Amino acid sequence: MDILYLIDRLEALLNEGRHLPLTKGVVVDEQRAWDIIDQMRSAIPDEIKKAKRVNQERDRIIAQAHEESGRITDLAREEASGLVSDHELTRNAESRAETIVERARRDAEVIKADADDYVMQVLSELDINLTKTLSVVRNGLAKLQAERQAAAMRSASEEAQPSNS
Repeated sequence: MDILYLIDRLEALLNEGRHLPLTKGVVVDEQRAWDIIDQMRSAIPDEIKKAKRVNQERDRIIAQAHEESGRITDLAREEASGLVSDHELTRNAESRAETIVERARRDAEVIKADADDYVMQVLSELDINLTKTLSVVRNGLAKLQAERQAAAMRSASEEAQPSNS
């Protein structure tokens, strides 16, 4: 389940709650709030699994690029050794092999850079989502704690006042 959807549901639950008179407190359906929080706890590992899959895909692409680079290098070496040993032909073949190897290295670097960019983008989005979620949860906890303290203070104040009977 999408974490942002769950955040929207939690926000809607808070908006649907009844406001307590003369306070900033809101009464919400506790069970629904806990259900949403449990779903959020379930969704966060899914987001982390997605990030791990992206990292694995990046590693696979990098390994494939290295393999391709090695294959191209081997082909270049075979091609160079198969050429006639004439000095000029050998020099041309070595130059061509170096060009092929260099091109393979550049291609591998481009593939790796693209994979790194993609992973960075996905992880950045995950970081933003997790930060927002954590902020919502912390704000909710702080609000509930403040409401509890206010209620306790009111209760203590009412008990401290003498009865008019």
